[in-house]
Amino acid sequence: MGLMIDLSFGNYFFYGVVVTLISFLSVYLLTPRLITLLVSKGFVVQDYHKPGKPRIPRPAGPVLLLGLVGAEVFLYLFTLNAQILAILLTSVIAFLVGWIDDRKVMPGFFKPVALILAAIPLVVLGAHGTHLNLIFGDASIPLLYIPLIFIIIPVAGNTINSIDVLNGVASEAVITATIPLLVSIAVFGNTIVFIGGLSLFFGMIAFYKYHRFPSKIFPGDSGTLLIGAMYGALAIAGSSEIIGVIALLPSVMNSFLFLNSVKKIVEHREIKSRPTILMEDFRLMASRDKHAPTTLLRLILADGPLSEEGVGKRILQLAIYSSLLALLTIGIQYYFLSGVKHTILFP
Repeated sequence: MGLMIDLSFGNYFFYGVVVTLISFLSVYLLTPRLITLLVSKGFVVQDYHKPGKPRIPRPAGPVLLLGLVGAEVFLYLFTLNAQILAILLTSVIAFLVGWIDDRKVMPGFFKPVALILAAIPLVVLGAHGTHLNLIFGDASIPLLYIPLIFIIIPVAGNTINSIDVLNGVASEAVITATIPLLVSIAVFGNTIVFIGGLSLFFGMIAFYKYHRFPSKIFPGDSGTLLIGAMYGALAIAGSSEIIGVIALLPSVMNSFLFLNSVKKIVEHREIKSRPTILMEDFRLMASRDKHAPTTLLRLILADGPLSEEGVGKRILQLAIYSSLLALLTIGIQYYFLSGVKHTILFP
């Protein structure tokens, strides 16, 4: 788990402050410059849910890489912690996978398969544990845990990627879910990984200023895959996998509903029957086409049409409920796991 370095509270506090400042200020100050650059280079896409279909710059992945991963680089250089190195390498690989998809349209299987590569640093550098903290106890699964890592990272990356359908939704989902994740890491993980998690939390808060409704920039695949993979890596390194899933439940549900309805891994752009329909007043309504895939957005609109901002508020409410449930689960886990030895359920 990296070098055993004796760190005082003052060192921890210093690292936390610097990581926070690097991630927040880098994203906050550099995003406007990236917006100008992307517009000048013609890297823009239409926002179909608004009158006039404004052209929005995309992707924000490069600035998120500088801010979030830059903070992790600083933390690693000062702590030489292998878990932090694994988290930043996983994030960089996920960014590169997304960057390829941003620049060239790839088949649906590309991102899930390529993201398996992003899980390798977590395994090679031993950033993971050997057991899962379940709700009413834990399970030691030393042999099964490694294959699980190769599932978690692709799922986490593609989950955030698939929820990025409306202005600000992906940012809100990650910010809200990261709160219980950080609490869980503080309880069940270690201080260094907790500090590493601050880069994701504060970097996303800074990015939300530009991504919230109405968006001034879209994260793109390079941004969403980086964010999702970093979230998954933090959950693994911080012994908080179950909490990570519960906190991100609306996004996970969206991915499950989509895959269950289309029965295969495909890009959203490949779907011929859209799950929602844009009305003349620019409200969204659920499609009645039986061939259209089922998504969280379509379920929310089943009660009637809503504006894009209205749908975003509904999804945020679900995210808040899930995060509260995750916090409650942390309390239950702590009660059952404190002072209890791990039980080996699998060899």
